[in-house]
Amino acid sequence: MSRRSLSPDGITPELMLRAYSIGVFPMAESAHDPWLHWIEPRQRGIIPFDRIHISRSLAKVIRTNIFEIRINSNFNGVVEECANMRETTWISHRLRELYSALHEQGFAHSVEAYFNDELVGGLFGITLGGAFFGESMFHKKTDASKVALAHLVSRLIIGNFRLLDTQFITPHLASLGAIEIDRSAYLTHLDQALMSDSYFFAFDENNTHHGDDILAILSAVKESTQF
Repeated sequence: MSRRSLSPDGITPELMLRAYSIGVFPMAESAHDPWLHWIEPRQRGIIPFDRIHISRSLAKVIRTNIFEIRINSNFNGVVEECANMRETTWISHRLRELYSALHEQGFAHSVEAYFNDELVGGLFGITLGGAFFGESMFHKKTDASKVALAHLVSRLIIGNFRLLDTQFITPHLASLGAIEIDRSAYLTHLDQALMSDSYFFAFDENNTHHGDDILAILSAVKESTQF
């Protein structure tokens, strides 16, 4: 994994997008780290849409619509929750500013899960072409982030996206269908995704957010790859 440091003042939203387009992303050592580091893993985590794993118990939760899913309702709040979910975070204050700027420009989005009108889980990431670069996720209530991920994948499928990048792979992500591919294979997927004509909000024009719809979309993609 290569790492090159740069003063945070030298990183702009435009430079971040350029970095994502060539397979590189920024991280910090801590919330107060004055430097940002360019990361380019040799092994990259992705979630193929046709391999997302929805257990029976998770499908039941999705079907009951126990969580209200909102998009970009509280982007900065999701970033803040992700940054605060562990003692040491890679999401520095400067990164939060950059993510917020990308959100204002229409490149960064959040998928949020609410229970009784309280934000209890969600995720956020960057879109570029047909690629969604997942940055982080959190949950305060069981399955909230998993439901948000299922909604995200459905949205990406309907929007003609080609790549869901998780950067790294964790046991949690692996249980949901994430796999590792080498840098060369990742860059091939990335190049194809960047050429895709994709739209993050296509889902809102033609579909509801009901759990049955989400499960139907995910199931249809799995079935289509079997022929």
